[in-house]
Amino acid sequence: MTAELVRGQNHPLSQSRLEIRISAGTPVAAAAALGDENGRIHGTEWVAHPGAPVQPGLEVSRQAAADHRLAVDLDAMTDAVHRVSVLLALPAANAGAGPARFGSVAAPFVAVTGLDGIEVASYTITGLDLESAVVALELYRRQGVWKVRAVGQGYAGGLAELFADQGLSEAAQLAAGIDEAVAKGLARSVQAPPPRTPEGDRSRQAAAPAVGPDQGAAPQGAPGPVPPAYGGQPAGGHGQGGPQPAYGSATDPHAPSGGPVNYSHPRRQTSAPPPPPPAAPPAQPGQPARPVAGDATGWSMEERLYNQVWGMFEDLARTAAAYRSAVDFAESRMDKELEQALSDPRSRIGGQGDAAREAARARYTQLVDQARASLDRDLDQLVAESEVVEPALPPAFARWDNPCWHAYRVPMEIPMALRLGDLRLPEAESIRIPMLLRLPLERGLWIDSGRTDSLDGSFTDSHDMRRLAMDTAVAHAARLLAVYPAGEFTVHVVDPAGSGAQALAPLTQTGVLAGPPAQGAAGVTEVLARLTQRVDLVQMALRGGAPDALPPGFDTSQQLLIVNDFPHGFDDRAVNQLRYLVDEGPSVGVHLMMVADREESAGYGPLLDPLWRSLLRLTAVPDDHLADPWVGHAWTYEPPSVPPGSEVLRQVLTQVAEARRTGNR
Repeated sequence: MTAELVRGQNHPLSQSRLEIRISAGTPVAAAAALGDENGRIHGTEWVAHPGAPVQPGLEVSRQAAADHRLAVDLDAMTDAVHRVSVLLALPAANAGAGPARFGSVAAPFVAVTGLDGIEVASYTITGLDLESAVVALELYRRQGVWKVRAVGQGYAGGLAELFADQGLSEAAQLAAGIDEAVAKGLARSVQAPPPRTPEGDRSRQAAAPAVGPDQGAAPQGAPGPVPPAYGGQPAGGHGQGGPQPAYGSATDPHAPSGGPVNYSHPRRQTSAPPPPPPAAPPAQPGQPARPVAGDATGWSMEERLYNQVWGMFEDLARTAAAYRSAVDFAESRMDKELEQALSDPRSRIGGQGDAAREAARARYTQLVDQARASLDRDLDQLVAESEVVEPALPPAFARWDNPCWHAYRVPMEIPMALRLGDLRLPEAESIRIPMLLRLPLERGLWIDSGRTDSLDGSFTDSHDMRRLAMDTAVAHAARLLAVYPAGEFTVHVVDPAGSGAQALAPLTQTGVLAGPPAQGAAGVTEVLARLTQRVDLVQMALRGGAPDALPPGFDTSQQLLIVNDFPHGFDDRAVNQLRYLVDEGPSVGVHLMMVADREESAGYGPLLDPLWRSLLRLTAVPDDHLADPWVGHAWTYEPPSVPPGSEVLRQVLTQVAEARRTGNR
């Protein structure tokens, strides 16, 4: 039975290998500090954190997330270690983004479990307010016995104050290093889906339930307000919130003043509920249910498919995490058994030692085989689900080789999300998870044109990499143009040296660009000045409470700026304007897509580090640099590719251009 602890309460631990599971209402950074019998930390090497996630007997997550699993092996601790403190911190507390105190988010929940997943003790950290870092609980050794104690000690000064309180002289430096590592982790994390109301929560059949709190991490893309003048869907659009009961009114004594009283019954439906998801055909006895496309909940088939894809993504992440954890346990157990066999002098002579080693290896193989069998069973189900989901995806979610593009028509509404490529794990090479990014865009995109070590060992020179990166950017821009209604998405291109002319041909020849690609320093200055002025005008209108008070003829469509060969053609003023667009543009409908090699801007030093971190890095060749928002696996990203010889890109863009001309008449 699980011991539900309160602050200060302890509970004995009967196992040495444990998992510490953390759930929070927002992404948090998790760390673990080793202490002596007095609880003092003797140096930075006594702390496992995202920048140094592995210490003897400890492994923590490499990035901030709302859901963590920390691995602890108490037998692997040195004799000098008497205490293991589990630490949580809000990564954005010092960055001006996201929640800055635990009092504004849901109470974090921490559980100590065995490797079988059975909870030993749990603790909900309540009573926090201004604190941005907290010692959640501690494992401590008393008279040779390990116990867990609920602590819940918070620090308004963050990790620096926490480490200083535990006697670490390098507290400020370590806290800064952790913030740096967390910022890098957030920059590479795949954006989690936004939070949902109960009517829109994902409920998958034959799949592990989602852990909801991380579905809306502030730094990871919970949609912000979009002015109505820009045609962007509000957060929770497409029926996500479901019908809202008409209850109370602006003149209700418990509500703000103004507006007529609404006498509708609070529980009476004002619109029809969504139809039930498709029912799976009956399965054979003893066989898993056959998957169907759209079996997640939602108010439209598009939303159901979106939720189903995210469910597959989460299921594969957690399935792989369980397999890796089982393999790690098997290796640790084998090493321990081999060490015990070799430490006995009697086993070194004769066949007794050989027998012990063979037995240890046999047990290792048995455990790994069991874990692989469980993984294969889950993968078979996911493969079957992928085979029915992929053909059913709408154009915004589909690959370029999907037949749905042959029946493409310019849409009348903005879709929920956009496909940017595919994600896969080495344990599941046969499964490709669509990488869906929520619309409207909340982060800019960076197509890395620098040299990347290909996963298959092949070499791509710098010239080919630049060409591939620009082709990838054009494919992304074409899809954005294709999924927005006619005239509601405008694309600008800055190509100072004209090196991207060949790749840009599908955009320039079909006439979907707002104007010819800007070239030279003068072209860069003109485009950046125009878009910067646009951001200023919209911000002033919104802050003044008059979003409609914009100049006559003002283009209210979403704007995308594609920048090629940065920083060529950029002076210091242009660089500052670009940073301004990255920071302020998305909230008012101005988005950025960079095609650049970061090494070429190394002369700016750390000045541009915030720029690169604020962009979602994508590559033109497969690369394992992205992380999921649940357990932080390194996923291999595969960019979208148009089938060789296919004219689908030009055909789609031609229809977009024709719809614009027709709509402007």
